[in-house]
Amino acid sequence: MKQTTQYIGGLLIISGTLLTGAGCQKVYYGTMEKFGVHKRDILVDNVAEARDAQTEAKEQFASALEEFSAVVNFQGGKLEDKYKILNAEYEQSRKKAEAVHERIGDVKRVAKALFDEWEKELDQYTSDTLRKSSQLKFKQTQERYETLIAAMERAESKIAPVLAAFGDQVLFLKHNLNAQAVASLQSELTTMESEIGTLIREMERSINEADAFIQEMTQQES
Repeated sequence: MKQTTQYIGGLLIISGTLLTGAGCQKVYYGTMEKFGVHKRDILVDNVAEARDAQTEAKEQFASALEEFSAVVNFQGGKLEDKYKILNAEYEQSRKKAEAVHERIGDVKRVAKALFDEWEKELDQYTSDTLRKSSQLKFKQTQERYETLIAAMERAESKIAPVLAAFGDQVLFLKHNLNAQAVASLQSELTTMESEIGTLIREMERSINEADAFIQEMTQQES
């Protein structure tokens, strides 16, 4: 389904349809439904993309920690070269963090649209049995989503402090490229190891929640 929505989305962009803003989002969802792709399908795709973004961020922060450790435990060579590598790791980490934030935003937007629509449609049933069945599934799906988004937001909340500390250290090294200054960051390395370890664990929990959510949503359709 992910490839289908990406393909159709590409067609909409090519045709000049703008997919940003509240009004344009409605146009987008309406057009996608004409192609047989509903909000729940888009939600599943967006959750998968958020999961992938978190996976990439997790790997990037692990790589950044490895490079920071290499700088702190500097044994020889050109410190300026080490700084350039570390600065590149920081910039890449910042980009991955932005991607995570954007993907989570996509998930929240389509989830709101889905649940708003679903809740309104409950009043359209004439059959009490069918309405109660749909209402139960609505509640279960909403609760499952709230667990997922809480895990995603909890993991994302760990990113900003790590990035701030990382940015401070890169900035410090920029103007203090000497062995004594590098040695002074040893205590910072210990802190970074702890904070990035926590971040990675929260990312992994969020990724597992996303996998479970996708599986449950897919099973509902089958």
